[in-house]
Amino acid sequence: MKKTPIVFILFLLNFICLGQADTTMLLSDKAVQIEGTDAVNDLYNFKFEKAEGYFLYLKSQHPNHPMPYFLMALSNWWKMMPYIDNNDYTNAYEKEFLYYIDQTIEKGEEQFKADDQNVEAAFFLCAAHGFKGRYFSENKGYVKAAFAGKSALHYLTYTKGKGDLNPEFLFGESIFNYYAEWIKEEYPLLKPLVGLFPKGDKAVGLAQLKECATNAFYTRIEAQYFLLRIYTNEENNSRAAYPYAKYLSENFPDNPYFQRVYARLSFELGYYAQCEKICYDINYKVNIEMPGYEVNTGRYAAYFLGRILYEKSDLEKSKFYLLKTAAFAESGNMNKMGYSLSAYYYLGMIEVKSQNYSEAEKFFLKVIDLGEDKQDNSAVYNYSYASYQLASVYEKQQNTKRAESFYKDAIKRVKKLDEKSYASTIKEITANSEAGLERLKQPKK
Repeated sequence: MKKTPIVFILFLLNFICLGQADTTMLLSDKAVQIEGTDAVNDLYNFKFEKAEGYFLYLKSQHPNHPMPYFLMALSNWWKMMPYIDNNDYTNAYEKEFLYYIDQTIEKGEEQFKADDQNVEAAFFLCAAHGFKGRYFSENKGYVKAAFAGKSALHYLTYTKGKGDLNPEFLFGESIFNYYAEWIKEEYPLLKPLVGLFPKGDKAVGLAQLKECATNAFYTRIEAQYFLLRIYTNEENNSRAAYPYAKYLSENFPDNPYFQRVYARLSFELGYYAQCEKICYDINYKVNIEMPGYEVNTGRYAAYFLGRILYEKSDLEKSKFYLLKTAAFAESGNMNKMGYSLSAYYYLGMIEVKSQNYSEAEKFFLKVIDLGEDKQDNSAVYNYSYASYQLASVYEKQQNTKRAESFYKDAIKRVKKLDEKSYASTIKEITANSEAGLERLKQPKK
């Protein structure tokens, strides 16, 4: 999902704080880290009850410390992660997340009031306010996010420069280094605001993040997650992201977010056997309602299975999974998303291959209707192909007027695609549609 600029600003506030620590802090206590390793792994593997059992034990041992409350907030954040791409991001876990974030802030403020040189208290206050701001940003609550960001920035002044450069504490610095420069490149208008931060370096940030992912103890998995995220979303480098997705999915096989991204990257890179295997696993977990395996994860898996089976010419099974994709999309208010539009398109193609032209017409028209007001490349791509195929259907039915209209519509719409990335598609749709228009001019025999 394309993030709004303020989300990344809050990443800087959040994760630069997460990179600051002092060796006397509970955060750096080796015994706590070792005891908590299984709990953190359980968190990433969506075994929240087991993870939270330890976090609550830690709370009983340190009831006035912000750390256990922050870990409980993190647990609830990951409960929300599978829903992060949905139009309706709010869900049952947000209240718990906000409660524990607010408790983190309350406990941190108590410690900070008692000692305004308490770096650990400032660290958790900065991290909690940054995380809270990130949550509000995801929900488009930008005013609340801005206030949270301001609070995070205040406590950042107390924590900045207090860390040592071991692999653990490189994590926050790495995130900052990468996103400080990425924001300047992607959002030039924000340069004055980002200029308030120290200068970043994307290459250095990635190198530091890789060191954390390899050598760190406490932040290793989080570093791997961010490498996956950066290469997938910000760098658009599926091949570089794939090893991280594979590792995370295989080591945390019940994490729907990791499985979903692994399936998508496998599909994009043409690793269809692996994609098919993971999608059947996801489909099973959705059917038995495992934690986090909701309609969007089911939509991804069903779509990839439908497409792979289509390429295998197993049209009956392909249709089953593409219809399942559509059902997930409609139940989750996601029928205008790219894979959903593509599912309707391929359902139309299946009907064309079966010469059920009236059914094909319904599916192609659905793509056009749902994609009419969307301007992203994915929607325009599916709309253009649907319009061309619909024109071809009308031509076969000798409905010249409608065929001409949709050939012209395909030519017009495909020009809205990004020319650099979709040059071959633009050329194909334009040439085929123009050829169709020429055929329509020829006298009927």
